[in-house]
Amino acid sequence: MIRSQLRLYAGPDSQADLNTTVLTSPSQQKRDASDQVTVSAGEVFSALADAIQSGRAWLRDFEDDQITVSSDLYDVIMAYQHFRRPSA
Repeated sequence: MIRSQLRLYAGPDSQADLNTTVLTSPSQQKRDASDQVTVSAGEVFSALADAIQSGRAWLRDFEDDQITVSSDLYDVIMAYQHFRRPSA
């Protein structure tokens, strides 16, 4: 089992930290900024990949939550989806 290394986030230490991907849900948007967590994409990807592969039910609880990703990552994901589709 993959052991995650989550850490507490108390806010940006510098301007560079402001450019980090921020994961948010609609309920967090209404809350105070201290309820948001900034993590590297790598920290999230391996845990999500494992949860998806294992068919974890809790993933459905977050299906409608919104996350913020960089435009570069979004473009890569969209291209991956397009080219991954089976050909007709």
